Amino acid sequence: MTIQRLLVANRGEIARRVIATCRRLGIETVAVHSDADAGMPFVAEADVAVRLPGNAPADTYLRADLVIEAARRTGADAVHPGYGFLSENADFARAVGAAGLTWVGPTPESMEAMGSKVEAKQIMRAAGVPTLEAPEQPTEADLPLLVKASAGGGGRGMRVVRDLSALEREIKAAQAEATSAFGDGTVFVEPYVERSRHVEVQVVGDRFGRVVMLGERDCSLQRRHQKVVEEAPAPDLAAEVAAELHEAARKAAEAIGYVGAGTVEFLYDPATERFFFLEMNTRLQVEHPVTEAVFGVDLVELQLRVAEGTALDERTDAPRGHAIEARIYAEDPAADYQPQSGRLTAFEVPGDWTFEQPGRGVRVDAGFGAGDEVSTHYDAMLAKVVAWAPTRAEAARMLATALRRARIHGVTTNRDQLVDVLADPAFLAGEVSTALLSDGTHGQLDRTSQQRWSAIAAAVALAEHDRHARTVQQGIPVAWRNVVSQPQRTLLAVAGREEPLVVEWFGTRDGYGVDGATVLAAGPDAVTLEMDGLATTFAVAVTAGAVDVDSALGHVRLAPVPRFTDPADAVASGSLLAPMPGTVVKVAVADGEDVAAGDVVLVLEAMKMQHSVTAPSAGTVTVNVTTGQQVAAGEVLAVVEGADA
Repeated sequence: MTIQRLLVANRGEIARRVIATCRRLGIETVAVHSDADAGMPFVAEADVAVRLPGNAPADTYLRADLVIEAARRTGADAVHPGYGFLSENADFARAVGAAGLTWVGPTPESMEAMGSKVEAKQIMRAAGVPTLEAPEQPTEADLPLLVKASAGGGGRGMRVVRDLSALEREIKAAQAEATSAFGDGTVFVEPYVERSRHVEVQVVGDRFGRVVMLGERDCSLQRRHQKVVEEAPAPDLAAEVAAELHEAARKAAEAIGYVGAGTVEFLYDPATERFFFLEMNTRLQVEHPVTEAVFGVDLVELQLRVAEGTALDERTDAPRGHAIEARIYAEDPAADYQPQSGRLTAFEVPGDWTFEQPGRGVRVDAGFGAGDEVSTHYDAMLAKVVAWAPTRAEAARMLATALRRARIHGVTTNRDQLVDVLADPAFLAGEVSTALLSDGTHGQLDRTSQQRWSAIAAAVALAEHDRHARTVQQGIPVAWRNVVSQPQRTLLAVAGREEPLVVEWFGTRDGYGVDGATVLAAGPDAVTLEMDGLATTFAVAVTAGAVDVDSALGHVRLAPVPRFTDPADAVASGSLLAPMPGTVVKVAVADGEDVAAGDVVLVLEAMKMQHSVTAPSAGTVTVNVTTGQQVAAGEVLAVVEGADA
């Protein structure tokens, strides 16, 4: 059969990715969207869009009945699930088939076989694929251990245990998070391999029993057990180890009669050159573009061809060059990767949808554009940026440059950390591991100088904004004084600093005077400074309550500090503020209850992750919220009387 109209049962960048391939192949597309996503790019790019009332995933993208009804109403004859949501739901796949639609994915039986990590390990063990095993009664000698959710992934329901006395507590915490994220609280325990690498193999199977290998990817750079940087091929991996990985992946796929695109993930121990089965993702992976780059394939197209019944050709070609992908997340690495939300006032990343140049290029798969709202209902990923070049070093350089030149305003992201990691000597040497970001010594360059010069540019641009807003005396220089007694002072707050940056400057007939810098040109949107004989132009964007500064030094987001604090903004001592917008999923104490320092008062959920809010010190708690309540960032959730100010 030939697919004519395909419904994409997903959102964001993966929906746009599938739509792009369908458009190239002449396949019409249908998008489904929540109320929060009504204005998103993927909705506009589809030929037809169907509203799913509500915002929460459980009310929208996880409603299999609504998705199938949307396909029926729009005349779609196939469904592509993307990744996440219903993509690995065997019951949904069966329902799609029962409705007379073509399912673009593996068989429900394969999905069920790999859906439980506990059962998947048993199947892999029988197929001769190495697996990690934890003792039934672990001792201190078995530490560290890893508690993992049997259903799902993405770092949710996962806890590292380094103290045996904490094992029971961490199991309960993992069960709660897994239940919330996947509807299944089953967890298991396995050994935790320190400084291991996460290496996975891309497989594609057809309906005739052939399984094609498309090389391996390294996905070791992670935070909170979620991937951040991925690359293909895996660096510093012996050819014989790579061959063994590919063969193990083939055994895994053949053991379940796999059809479609899938990924077999392994934990690799560089010290012993041994690897162990982690899981098999029965769907397209977020990081699939790096494989597409080095093998010159379109994995979405292969998925569609397999779904239409086309036989695959065996491939023996080697990867061409090297590709690295970085995920841009709406999160704050300096605040323990807390999810961020808000409106993107600017979102410009240099790149293309495809690799236009032969042998090299930068590709951007984005789910958002300027003006879009980043909500707390869904995953925090904004975009993936992929660089492809003849060598790994060149790909890293191209990717770092693209990220550095990107203009992303309105929401805090991990962009700076990505730039730092891509220039880190350990990363460039191929010394990647799952601990690289967590040890506190990588991806954290000193930005004091960058912040200082950006603050000067921001102060001058703010003064220029005031000058352009004048309705009288426009010919008088900014901040002009007949008798100068002291400089003007502009205070600018920046994330990660307790005290604001202070810029002292003078307004003269000849322009601005600032210690340590010469203002060569000034305007409300751009300022050129000369420092130590070097001139740099800073692009400045002023919005309500924020100033975004972009330059060759990178991006800095600043907030003007008012001279006087509004009494309405003051909060009582001991107030527990919401670190981000989210939903209260648990209130752990009763109103009026006594708590000790560090006790969990309540738990917030935002962007699929749970965050505990704890008491700063001992005292009596007054709770201001209830379970299920939506809260805004900075909202007072509770007050602990007697807590230190």
